[in-house]
Amino acid sequence: MIAEVLLVLAGHSSSLFPTDHNLHPAFRPLLHPGEEQCLEALGHIASRYRNIKKACATLSRSKSRYVCALCATLNQILKDEYEKLVVDTEAKILKRDPDLVSNKSFVPLSALRATFAEWDSPLTALETLMNQLQAQKHWQPGPLIDMLLARSKTGVYRIADIISRLSVAVQRVWRCQLSAFLVHGSLASSDPLASADFTLLDGTMPSCISPQTKESIIYVGRAIATIKAKKWQNQLPREQAVEYANLLETVLPEDQYKFDLVISQIRINVSEWLWLNVLTRNDVEDAVISLASYFLLRNGEFSLALIREIERLKISRLTTRSGVASVIREQDLNLALLRASLGTTAQHDPSLLHLHFELPAGPLRHLQPSLANSKTLSSSVASNSSEVTSFDDLLLGTNLILSYNVTWPLDLFLHLSDLQIYAALFNYLSSLRKTHTQIHTCWTSLSNAQRARRRWTGLGEGGTAEDLEARRELLRCGWGVVRDMGWFLDTLLGYVMVDVVDVEFRRLKDLLGNPSRGRAESVSKHLSSQNIAGQANADPSTYLDFTTLRNIHTTYLERLLTGCLLSNPALTAILRPIFEVCERFVAQVERWGGDVLPALLFEGSLAPGGDDKVGAMVQERFQVVSEINESLHKLFNSFYEQLSLSTSQQPFMATGDASKSILMNASVANASTLQRTSIRGKGSKGFEGEGEVRRHVERLLLRLDFNGAFSKPRASASEQTQYWEGGISI
Repeated sequence: MIAEVLLVLAGHSSSLFPTDHNLHPAFRPLLHPGEEQCLEALGHIASRYRNIKKACATLSRSKSRYVCALCATLNQILKDEYEKLVVDTEAKILKRDPDLVSNKSFVPLSALRATFAEWDSPLTALETLMNQLQAQKHWQPGPLIDMLLARSKTGVYRIADIISRLSVAVQRVWRCQLSAFLVHGSLASSDPLASADFTLLDGTMPSCISPQTKESIIYVGRAIATIKAKKWQNQLPREQAVEYANLLETVLPEDQYKFDLVISQIRINVSEWLWLNVLTRNDVEDAVISLASYFLLRNGEFSLALIREIERLKISRLTTRSGVASVIREQDLNLALLRASLGTTAQHDPSLLHLHFELPAGPLRHLQPSLANSKTLSSSVASNSSEVTSFDDLLLGTNLILSYNVTWPLDLFLHLSDLQIYAALFNYLSSLRKTHTQIHTCWTSLSNAQRARRRWTGLGEGGTAEDLEARRELLRCGWGVVRDMGWFLDTLLGYVMVDVVDVEFRRLKDLLGNPSRGRAESVSKHLSSQNIAGQANADPSTYLDFTTLRNIHTTYLERLLTGCLLSNPALTAILRPIFEVCERFVAQVERWGGDVLPALLFEGSLAPGGDDKVGAMVQERFQVVSEINESLHKLFNSFYEQLSLSTSQQPFMATGDASKSILMNASVANASTLQRTSIRGKGSKGFEGEGEVRRHVERLLLRLDFNGAFSKPRASASEQTQYWEGGISI
């Protein structure tokens, strides 16, 4: 009987257990209840073992290499440990080992039960694992590794040990696929990690791999595959490929820190090699100039033409009652880009073809302008100052994103997060430029209306004796509002375009031409630490490594965001309401026919006793203009106070916050780059960083307070509306 039990434990069938682990009824009267219980417990173990072996045999024929690797490893574990235990137990019984054979004559079933008790929990866990694997037809490597790692986190050591070894086996197969993609740029025909356009497929990456590491995997794999597909003259050296393969052999995805470190090191080295052999400095300089011209509005004539073209498009399309022509689509905006370039320096610029607009909310239909009360805007500034303020809907009236098509090999240098920051800067600068242009147009309209009126009224404003003074006050109040708006926007636009954009762009050009200014450490040490072909003979004074190039550009974007005040949510929460109040005033003047004063014959023409009495329209308009004036100056005061507070904050340039205020989902890799750049900037001549940006803001404060209007005590807003003589009325 003992031999029969050992055969059952080894996976063979027996008449003792005709169905699963249930003992045959004929044997029950012959056994003691304790012996019956021991036999059924051994039958349980044998039944689970048979089920596991059967499931392994079925899953081994799977098309998934990862499931096959798991089954092969599990079979080996069972062979080395469980089956060996069965054979060793039989050998001990034959040798009459006293631990199993009592009095050298009989073997207690309880001794066998105690010997195989250690496999109760492992076989139960493995049987559940096999059932879960069989329940799903196809397993992707990512969910499979995640499931095994989750199951290995248990307090039972033997279960954790066995499932951990299964997980390692699957991770090694996955690592081979990753190594082929990263080192050779090749993808498997079955279960590939990425698609033909080098986009990670769903389920190919375990959840333990960070987003920045996934981006690095695609970056390196796409670069190597593209170089091989295009049969580039310079291919990745074999020595480097072997080195990267050896590095990958030392880590597994479950060790997230070491795995991320190795992938990051491979990306840095490949980027350096690509910078020396594929991506040239001229490509980078052309891209930087193109992005600055169109996203930072350095091409002034084109940016003004584009704003006018979009305004013309809104008027022509959104005033149509119905039909296809009453909708603005992305292709209409892209056509506006080409129309705006006619007659400008951008007309023959090939980089203009890389620009295109996107409408995240879909086509724009009838636009209903709102002249809502702006009190809610100014009152909500304090409560919403911590939230990120967006300017992407001020140019068109709905969310509008300017994108730049990045092609190979420029995408090695420009990342998606960089382009998103450029788009945010474009939205902010174009909104400022549009509002500034509208105020100038409003000024021209008021001036023309006053000239036309003075032809009939002489030096006065006309009207009857009862409304003469009211007309004079309304006109002065209106001129004061438009003058203050124009002064503020002139000051802000001049500061942004001259003190920030032009200065930072020139600094970037200088650093690209003289890279030794942008490095914190000597290049000779960096070259000796990098195993990259061709660097040994590079001149330290002219050599620009790829890491330094990325740091220079990242710092450039950070300084632009900080200098343009976009890194301070409290300031952007005030700037947007200022733009909206200015647009509201311009729209109100347009509704009034281009003048704040009503025409002399517009009121008082009805019969006596009517509501259209003389001066009623003047009083109504004066109330609207006074309200706009009060809201505007409250916003001006809040802006100056917040700007003054920002200069006293330590540090002024919060590392990483600049991009975070624009991109709430900015990658950790970019944040770490900003940290390295900021540290570099504090000790390097080329990156004075915080001090220079602080001086930019201090210059803006001096321009705003050139006559002491903000810093000196001043009258209340209601008293200021009665005084409009000279200077800036704040």
